[in-house]
Amino acid sequence: MPVSKARGLARFYHATRYSWKGLRSAYLTEPAFRYEVWASIVLLPIAVWLAETGLQLALLISSLLWVLTLELINTAIEAVVDRAGTEYNPLAGLAKDLGSAAVLFSLLVTVLIWSGIAWDRFG
Repeated sequence: MPVSKARGLARFYHATRYSWKGLRSAYLTEPAFRYEVWASIVLLPIAVWLAETGLQLALLISSLLWVLTLELINTAIEAVVDRAGTEYNPLAGLAKDLGSAAVLFSLLVTVLIWSGIAWDRFG
């Protein structure tokens, strides 16, 4: 007998619970994610102060969320690769390295956005 899936508000409720469960798990198990969460908390009020327009504020906050998003994806990649096996595999190493590179690029984009907006404000 097929399992019936939740629909409507029940589906939204369950999806939201799974999302919070994932965020909690990442925060508790991944030091890099924790550091980035705390850096974002510190930077949010600075973003409000630094931004002169709504678009600038959106860019500043979005860049922080982008780093967190890619860190979550990188963590998911690492979890899947680790689940697949403990023996060395070049493709597993490549997957982990590429996930890490994506996080690095998101950090570089964040620095670029924040620097550009600071330059416009003070330069």
